[in-house]
Amino acid sequence: MARRLRFNGTGSGVNGCPSLHEDLDTGEVIVHGLTDPDDIARLRHLDKGEVPIVVPRELLVDFGPKEVVRVPDIIGLDEFDRLFTQFEHTAWRLETRHRYASDELTATYAQFTSGEPVDWHGIDAEWCAERREQTALGKRFERVRIVDDPPTTGQLYLLDNARRNSAVGERILNLSREDADRLGLPAEDFWIFDSRLVALLNFDDADNLVDVELITEPAAVLRYVMTRDAALHHAVPYEEFAARLAAQED
Repeated sequence: MARRLRFNGTGSGVNGCPSLHEDLDTGEVIVHGLTDPDDIARLRHLDKGEVPIVVPRELLVDFGPKEVVRVPDIIGLDEFDRLFTQFEHTAWRLETRHRYASDELTATYAQFTSGEPVDWHGIDAEWCAERREQTALGKRFERVRIVDDPPTTGQLYLLDNARRNSAVGERILNLSREDADRLGLPAEDFWIFDSRLVALLNFDDADNLVDVELITEPAAVLRYVMTRDAALHHAVPYEEFAARLAAQED
């Protein structure tokens, strides 16, 4: 069975070597090997078939697993809501699920699934006002939403919903599931605030939000920031994505 490996980080910004990975099942650490023949010849007790490795001290400090088991920092929904006014610069979200149960309880979802044009005017007025207030302060909100092929009903609903989010100052982009898988993006929903803390959204099997986990450990936050950078590089504005879908249907 293939290992479930997670890329933790690299000590090099140029060629990515050495890099450190962690086996999610065993906790074993995998790093790039030492290849210079002269260096290898000076090593002792190296059996045939064994590959020596080089681990820079700073790589282990920054990205190596810590001995202390991290206890999840679960925050309440009120504290989670406050993050959207307390951050200073950027709030960024990745949405990866096929559906969200909370969407399906709304009147706008009922309109959408019945084939009626959705009237977003006045919907979630308090939320919209807060977004406008925060963006007026120069803060930036962005989302990348993963879409299946073909899109699920819930994903098509959110593609329509992007009109409302965009109107209050959010930048909404989409990325195909195929591209997300190719990039190795995690199947997780999360917000990143100011590139320094992550709010991980945990869902149950029925797609209901269960709780929110706050992540502040620098190496863990960095992994999510790298996910954000990859997603942003390949995602396209929702208008362009919607136009592509419409062209496929013609």
